Amino acid sequence: MPADLTAAAETAVEQCLNVEADESVVVVTDDRREAIGEALYAAAAAVTDDATILRYPPAEQHGTEPPAPVAAAMAESDAFLAPTTKSLSHTRARGAACDAGARGATLPGITADVFTTGLDADYAAIDAACDDMLAQVGDAAEVRVTSPAGTDITVGIGDREWLADTGSVREPGDFSNLPAGEVFVAPETATGTFVIDGTMMPHGLLDEDQTLRFEVDDGRVTAIDDDAVRAEVETAAESVGDAAYTLAELGIGTNVGVEELVGSVLLDEKAAGTVHIAIGDNAGIGGDTDAPIHLDGILRDPTVYADGDEIDLPTA
Repeated sequence: MPADLTAAAETAVEQCLNVEADESVVVVTDDRREAIGEALYAAAAAVTDDATILRYPPAEQHGTEPPAPVAAAMAESDAFLAPTTKSLSHTRARGAACDAGARGATLPGITADVFTTGLDADYAAIDAACDDMLAQVGDAAEVRVTSPAGTDITVGIGDREWLADTGSVREPGDFSNLPAGEVFVAPETATGTFVIDGTMMPHGLLDEDQTLRFEVDDGRVTAIDDDAVRAEVETAAESVGDAAYTLAELGIGTNVGVEELVGSVLLDEKAAGTVHIAIGDNAGIGGDTDAPIHLDGILRDPTVYADGDEIDLPTA
C-alpha cells in the first residue's frame, strides 16, 4: 500500500469519520478507484474488525444508483466511504443510508493526487470558514453572484436550508464529500447567466480563454453554449424531462488549503473563494428534483451578494 494513500486514508477514517473499534464500516468503490478503496479499507480494518469493501463496475453518469446489495450494505453500516468514478452523493442510496443512521463520505472521481492533496488539510480551519460563510448567507432571501467572465445570476433561497460540508462526519446521519470544504444550497428559484471558467466535466480544467455559458430562467437552464455539456444534460432529460435542466445548487468553496484549480471537480469546487453552480439533481441536498445527473461548474473570482450586501469570501 503506497504510504501517501495510507496517510490520507487514515485521515479520512480516523479524523473525519472518527471510526471506533466497535463500529461497522463499508467501503464502496469501483474498478477504476480500487487502489483508493483498498487504502480506505485497510485504514478501516486497522481500527475495527467489522470492515467490508464492495466493488462494482463504474457507472456512466454521476448520480446513478449503485447496485441494490451495495445500497443495502451502506444503510446497514455505522459508517461508509465511497470512492467511486461517478458520484453517489446525490443518490437515493446515499440518502437512505444517512436516514437509517449511517454516517459517511463520498469521494466522487477521486484520484491519488486529489486524495493526498485534499486530505492534507486543516479541518478546523475549514470548519471555521464554513461557519463564517453560513453567518453571512444563512438568513438571506436572495443571493446574487457576478464574475469577470460574465456571470450575473440571482437565486431565491425560499425555505431551503444552507448546508455545510466540513469534513467532520461524526454523528449518525452526517454526510460529507471528501475532500471537504463548502457551504451550499438548493435554490428555489434562479434567473440570469452563469459562465464557467474554472472546471467542469466532461472537460476538466478549462483552458485560460475557454468559457461555458448558461442561461437560466425561472429555475431552469434554458441555453447551454457547449455541445458536450448540452449532450450530457439532454441524455439525462430523456428519462426525466425538464428536471434535468434544474438549477440545482449554489455553493461557495471554503477549503483554505486549496490554492489553485487542478481539474478535479471534487477538489476544485472546495477551493476557497470560488463559487460552483450545478445542474440537475438536488433531492439529496434539500431540493425536490430527482434526476440522474448533477453537473457542477466552478467560477473563478466571483463576487457574492446576500440580500444586496457583498459578502467576504474566504481565501487560501
